[in-house]
Amino acid sequence: MMVKVATFGEVMLRLKSPGNLRLFQTPELEATFGGGECNVAVSLANFGMQSRFITVLPDNQIADACLGELCRYGVDTSRIMRGKGRMGVYYLETGANQRPSNVVYDREYTALSLSGPGSVDWEAAFSDCSWFHITGITPALSDGCRLLSMEAVKAAKEMGLTVSIDLNYRGKLWKYGTKAPEVMPELLSYADYAIANEEDIQKSLGIQTDVQVETGELDLDQYSVLGAKVLGGYKNLKAVAVTLRESISADANGWSACLKTSAGFYVSRKYNITDIIDRVGGGDSFSAGLIYGLNHYNSKQDALEFAVAASCLKHSISGDFNLVNATEVEKLMGGNASGRIMR
Repeated sequence: MMVKVATFGEVMLRLKSPGNLRLFQTPELEATFGGGECNVAVSLANFGMQSRFITVLPDNQIADACLGELCRYGVDTSRIMRGKGRMGVYYLETGANQRPSNVVYDREYTALSLSGPGSVDWEAAFSDCSWFHITGITPALSDGCRLLSMEAVKAAKEMGLTVSIDLNYRGKLWKYGTKAPEVMPELLSYADYAIANEEDIQKSLGIQTDVQVETGELDLDQYSVLGAKVLGGYKNLKAVAVTLRESISADANGWSACLKTSAGFYVSRKYNITDIIDRVGGGDSFSAGLIYGLNHYNSKQDALEFAVAASCLKHSISGDFNLVNATEVEKLMGGNASGRIMR
């Protein structure tokens, strides 16, 4: 049976200052759409997999435009509901050199955050799916979203779906009185695969180890220890993937990842990415790449390499969505990284 992946979360209107200008340095803002789980659904559709995005949107023209955009990329929107509230917005100012990028969220009283238990018919939403993906962003939005997220993972496991969770810690979002370590450990107890960076693990799960990314040198042994600690605390997990971003400046990053399973520790090749166009959505493109890789390759190493190559390419594309196909990713996996014109 062909794998169909369902994702659940909030999609937002993304308003970005042009190029590397500061917000409102010009009166123009570029309007697109994006959001963690939505980005994953679009990536998977571009890779040729069936994907479904589940959310709650308001009943207005902006939400209509968002639905049209998702449909354009082949995402199944049949389980998107309409509700009271508004559409979330995030403002993005792209950094340059030593000036970091900055995100301003405007997502209170959104249609999804006002939703709660019972808002989604999970049995219908998952009826023809075999994989479910969610991130730590969704339960951070509101207590209702926390409860909905818990409903979702429980229903997915009861229905036999494989569950992946990107911990995706967002300190700017956990504002409704509950903290990530009070929520994410229980949510993760229903997962088969965990995806994170070292900060996500430390701030969402409270698991510590001596990893230092600021020094410019990554101690891979410590990442193996970190992965082992996560696996040791969550016996349900088959693997934990950790992205390794070495941030040299806003324009230049080292990018790689590792995967820890009970059987071994896998490390990807490292890409030195310079002249970054847009790194927002890089983690989501990694998640999508890993889901694709785990479903299309027999080798865990190949699955990891596909995920890292996919997310490497995302850094060259403006917008939240990773607009590359599987063939392009596999060419980069095979060593075609020169950027020469394809004629």
